[in-house]
Amino acid sequence: MMISLYSAATGMQAQQFKLDTIANNLANVDTSGYKKVRTEFHDLIYQHARNAGTPITGASVNPTGLYVGLGTRVAATTRIFTMGTLEFTGNSLDLAITGDGFFQVQLPDGRIAYTRDGAFKMDANGRLVTANGYYLVPNITIPNNTVSITISEDGTVTVELADGTIQNVGTITLVRFVNPAGLKSIGDNLFLQTGASGEPIEGTAGQDGFGAIRQNYLEKSNVDVVREMVGMITAQRAYELNSRAIITADDMLRTLTAIKR
Repeated sequence: MMISLYSAATGMQAQQFKLDTIANNLANVDTSGYKKVRTEFHDLIYQHARNAGTPITGASVNPTGLYVGLGTRVAATTRIFTMGTLEFTGNSLDLAITGDGFFQVQLPDGRIAYTRDGAFKMDANGRLVTANGYYLVPNITIPNNTVSITISEDGTVTVELADGTIQNVGTITLVRFVNPAGLKSIGDNLFLQTGASGEPIEGTAGQDGFGAIRQNYLEKSNVDVVREMVGMITAQRAYELNSRAIITADDMLRTLTAIKR
């Protein structure tokens, strides 16, 4: 059977996977803190009919080899952690990180997850939580007689009480990773540490390489719609070309089988 049939089939599968990734990026174009994903490919192994450098006669050798590739495969999906644009919301509990770093939140099972989505809320007890009710770490509790909340660029949270008193209620720290692309995505704008990401490095916002915290802002998705649309077009065309290769190989086999008649 012709190798081109299988090689083209791997190309179609790879482009379908790429389109799935692009669709997910576009679906999250308005998701706060979302980081786009890029699909990467590797070529498959090669069949060697003749190796380069094989002796021919005397001192002569083959200057080139005779190889045929067996297609392609998806090698990795890499998350790109470039910063998205900031959107002013005017909400005192909306926070954005201008640079490197993640907020820490505690999952119901006790694990710590990491996010760039700073759209925090207050629960019934005044604790800062995500939209899903996960507690911000370190825990920040806002007194019930608070008039206004101020969060500085280094994460210090101060509140003004109804009697005019200014009170410090805690500091929001950030973490960063040596290899953030190695984090595991679990949905809900959350990531988990893996062996590839390295250990979390905790620090103060705006210091030692950490980004500063900006109150009243949200970081938008870093998805570039134009680039994703171009990627969608190229994926579609590549898919069509691979399908055309299968049709052509099928026509050649049909011609071959017709010789017997």
